[in-house]
Amino acid sequence: MAATPPAAQFAVDADWAVLGSFSLYLLLVIGIAIYATRVGSGSAAGFFLGGRRMKHVVVALSAVTSGRSAWLMLGMTGLAFVSGASAVWSVVGYTLMELFLFLFAAPRLRRFTGKRGDITLTDYFVSRLGGGRALRALIAGVIVLFMTSYVAAQFTAGGKAFASSFGLPNMAGVWITAGIVLLYTVVGGYVAVALTDVVQAMFMLFGLVVLPVIAMASIGWGPMIDTLRALDPALLDPFSLGIGALIGALGIGLGSPGNPHIIIRYMSIDDPRSLRGAAAWGTVWNVLMGWGAVSVGLVGRAIYGNVEALPGADSEQLFPFLAAEYLPAFIAGLLVAAVFAAIMSTADSQLLVGASGVVRDIYQGLILKNRELSGHVAVRISRLVVLTMCLLAVGLLYVPGIEDVVFWLVLFTWAGLGAAFGPPLLLSLFWRGTTSAGAAAGIIVGAVTTVTWYYTLKPYMYELIPGFIASTLAVVLVSRLTRKPADTDQLMRDMRSESDQHPPSRKP
Repeated sequence: MAATPPAAQFAVDADWAVLGSFSLYLLLVIGIAIYATRVGSGSAAGFFLGGRRMKHVVVALSAVTSGRSAWLMLGMTGLAFVSGASAVWSVVGYTLMELFLFLFAAPRLRRFTGKRGDITLTDYFVSRLGGGRALRALIAGVIVLFMTSYVAAQFTAGGKAFASSFGLPNMAGVWITAGIVLLYTVVGGYVAVALTDVVQAMFMLFGLVVLPVIAMASIGWGPMIDTLRALDPALLDPFSLGIGALIGALGIGLGSPGNPHIIIRYMSIDDPRSLRGAAAWGTVWNVLMGWGAVSVGLVGRAIYGNVEALPGADSEQLFPFLAAEYLPAFIAGLLVAAVFAAIMSTADSQLLVGASGVVRDIYQGLILKNRELSGHVAVRISRLVVLTMCLLAVGLLYVPGIEDVVFWLVLFTWAGLGAAFGPPLLLSLFWRGTTSAGAAAGIIVGAVTTVTWYYTLKPYMYELIPGFIASTLAVVLVSRLTRKPADTDQLMRDMRSESDQHPPSRKP
């Protein structure tokens, strides 16, 4: 038998090292899922909210990681590669918005939903505004539609990451990604999702700090700055954006209050007063991960010069390409895990939100007309729904040409959900005049404006900004013309009171 060439032997050893470190990550995730089965997912509140017993660190890290997805690891680093330091304004936008949510909106939401026994965002809207079946159907339908498409896109990203890292076919990678996420989501419910999000937050931060530091050290800080200045001085100027682009970048944060997989995290904390501590943890994590993503983009631009030097001339390939070039194989495997962590921390959250929409809002709320549904039955049905959503998401990817549609939906979903649900949620929390008709108008107008702007005026401003403004105006104007709930004063007091006694709710 011929001897293995040294170069080939190195490649084999490197592949095994990457696979080994990635396997350690998977074992850790599976171990958490098994542990979560002992903590309590035997009721609907346990399966979807962790029984409202989650600690502030878990809530903070789960909220920020589920909101970032692979966009931070791949999209944000690619944006910084192309546009330079001005990419930081996107980080500023969502960091400030989520700090506001942690400090002001989340405590009111947690107090109210805890007292009313609300488990889903739809539950909250119906409890706060009334509106009954019509409002429940509108909200649940929008959420389930977008969450399934969003999950399909996350699985696609996982498939591509498996293909580039381990040489597997894309669809094989999709099935593996779906299987991993399905396993710990079905087995452990919200507790497993939240705890794995914490682990995944560690991997993401590790990757986004270690990679730019090592890459910068290899070329030197001074030479990096000189190279970037020679390529284009605007790369070092955070204020190089035009006013429209700057507003659009900052406006990315407006998506956070409308994305249910972020908002539901606030409802799961054990004590509303702990949200101040969660705000500190979440803000620090957002800043560090955002700094790391922008730094990866800048150092990558200094090293490679232009996008044609990257695989497929795709700026979103920068992170894995830079890791393979500058890190030992075992560490590179951990960074591959970081990319998967970003993908799975979002997909698992979206599966739970989608499942809660089907089980709580459609099946129990609309079909059973709010009749009693035992906790164990609700959990069993929820697990079947999660499985079904996984299969639907994977099945979508077999439709010819669907991949482009799915990724368009990802780009639109953040803006669409943000514009549709953000203003009704914030106004219902802080303005006693909000009505169910106003909220419905805001949801419809926000979504329609986002789509219309995307197709007609996108070059002038990010569609989330006009969508959010239009939704806000619709909520206010229609609410002024319609009657608010008779017990509005008591509803608003429920948001301010610190006591959190769970009623003997009809909701399992």
